[in-house]
Amino acid sequence: MNAETIDQNVEPNTTGSPNPPSTFKGKLKMVGPGFVTAATGVGTGDLIAALVAGAGFGTTLIWAIIVGSIFKFFFTEGMGRWQLATGNTILEGFHSLGKWATGYFGIYSVLWGLSYGAAAMSTSAIMMVTMFPIMPLWAWAILHGLAGMALVLTGKYKLFERVMTVMIGVMFITVVGSAVILVPDIGNIISGLVPRTGDGSLLLVMGLLGGVGGTITMASYGYWIRENKWEGKKWVPMMKLDSAVGYVITAIFTVSLLVVGAEFLFGTGIEINGEEGLVTLSNLFSEEFGELARWMFLIGAWCAAFSSLLGVWNGVPYLFADFVRIVRNKGKRSDKPVSEKDPAYRAYLLWLTFPPMLLLFFGKPVFLVILYGALGALFMPFLALTLMWLLNSNRVDAGFKNGWIANTVLTCCVLLFGYLGIIELIDMFG
Repeated sequence: MNAETIDQNVEPNTTGSPNPPSTFKGKLKMVGPGFVTAATGVGTGDLIAALVAGAGFGTTLIWAIIVGSIFKFFFTEGMGRWQLATGNTILEGFHSLGKWATGYFGIYSVLWGLSYGAAAMSTSAIMMVTMFPIMPLWAWAILHGLAGMALVLTGKYKLFERVMTVMIGVMFITVVGSAVILVPDIGNIISGLVPRTGDGSLLLVMGLLGGVGGTITMASYGYWIRENKWEGKKWVPMMKLDSAVGYVITAIFTVSLLVVGAEFLFGTGIEINGEEGLVTLSNLFSEEFGELARWMFLIGAWCAAFSSLLGVWNGVPYLFADFVRIVRNKGKRSDKPVSEKDPAYRAYLLWLTFPPMLLLFFGKPVFLVILYGALGALFMPFLALTLMWLLNSNRVDAGFKNGWIANTVLTCCVLLFGYLGIIELIDMFG
């Protein structure tokens, strides 16, 4: 497998690619992949980790959500800029750095898929069993996994994007609305913008940053912009706005989840531990604001969880199929892009769905979700380093290389997660 066989300076074929809108209003109308990425990135690790953080530590960790959202924007924008400027996928970019990068991604994607599959199905099931306690948690979890697989196998991208856009709209209105009716203390929220861990667990901080800040799911963004026929350097400004809209929504939504946990559960001693904790939380909503408020919160939380599952079930198999294609072709460029019909795509979809079902019977869905967030945090330094390497090299034209702001943010990401990782290892083995 020769890492040098990918031509990094070929202008992508823009035949059939529409011209990007020239006005701000026109660009807003075309925002789509950003919504999909936001809906995918928010829901699993963010949902539980933000509620647990709010319940345990009040608004202290709001800063982690803001920082994570900033990281996520720069990561996603960087991957989008790389693809539009070079015509190569991010996996082809990894491969151009050497076999080590391709191998790391392949191993990580397999391990990550097992952890995420269980986490996504568990979180969706927690919401559903709270609303409709007619089946046990594991049964709802399996049903969600199978439903996601069926929708991805039978649906088209545009239908998938519409479903995701509707779900993020519902979850934004309901969950943000739930936070607003609590009338939180603005002073406490502002205080939470100051970086500190307080008495918070570093694993929880890594979960927040990993879930909000980004995991392997972000790398799916390039395949979603391709589905919209955004090809070539002319689409870079549109892509930047699309990414920004997605992560502004991400930050607002996740802060709202933390505020809900802080206002209702902080100082009460009540823990969010699986379905029981969420039943308690929804009952508190009902007692305070009526049954409608309870259902509003639960529906929004379910939309967050299930849209995250759908996004991963659709997007990450593209990455694995691209990985298999690159290995099989020994790094040579292929004119045929990966698709949902590729055997490797469908194989990874099955991997996301069935083996993780075995983990469901451990009875610790919240732990699995936070573990997934921490595993996601481990991917961020790798992604930051590779993006800095690729986007500061001659693989991209001068006008599309990283600026000092992007390099500063990516460097801070490496330093922050290196520090958190070392401290956590000391705590675990010291």
